[in-house]
Amino acid sequence: MEIGGLTEYVDAAQVVLYVFWAFFFVLLYYLFAEGKREGYPLETDELDPARRRKLAGVTAVPSPKTFLLEDGTKVLVPDPARADAATLRAKPVSRVAGHPIEPDGDPLTAGVGPGAYAMRADTPDLTWDGKPKIVPMRAAPDLHVDKNDPDPRGMSVVGADDKVGGTVTELWVDVPEHLLRFLEVDVGEGRTVLFPSNLITIEGNPKVVKVCALLSSQFANVPPIASSTQITRLEEEKIFGYFGAGTLYATWRRAEPLL
Repeated sequence: MEIGGLTEYVDAAQVVLYVFWAFFFVLLYYLFAEGKREGYPLETDELDPARRRKLAGVTAVPSPKTFLLEDGTKVLVPDPARADAATLRAKPVSRVAGHPIEPDGDPLTAGVGPGAYAMRADTPDLTWDGKPKIVPMRAAPDLHVDKNDPDPRGMSVVGADDKVGGTVTELWVDVPEHLLRFLEVDVGEGRTVLFPSNLITIEGNPKVVKVCALLSSQFANVPPIASSTQITRLEEEKIFGYFGAGTLYATWRRAEPLL
């Protein structure tokens, strides 16, 4: 038997190799399992929550772990209580498996397709010192519109039908990023809503704010916000979901083929 050999057929190098293989397999399993803390267990896509089946995959879903956030709150992941139990406001276009779905009811508020949104926390996004990041410009006196840029305040807001549906009354800015995020628009009857700044253009002479995602008659149904001084992350999601739905469902022509 050679030096280092445990038997005539097994030596120390062989044992080390087998130990490495075992360690590597355990490591891979651990990493796959840890990667399932968010979004698991997966669920099948039945419209009725009662009929959805949970899928764990090859590796098991890890046991819940508690994470302590900077603001002192605790988050449990994976958290079965956070599973989406809502019934989708949609219907299948066919009974054949795999066919797409379409909104059931008002397509702009159904939360389906381009109008889908995530159920983020109903709290504002905060700066490092605990203040709301996105606020109206009246609450951020250090920020202003550059003199070389058009100031949308006071401009009429025109929809995809080229009709006026509101007037810009205020600008909402991201304070730490120094960016314009929303336009506050008076849509009539004393009601104001927020329009995402990246979904509008300023054009014409005299200048107007053009919104191609919606018709002017749909401005009044933009999801509202609870506060006049801050916006929560969930409210942001709902607003973007409404405008996203408009890109496909604002008119029936957008959802139909060209030919």
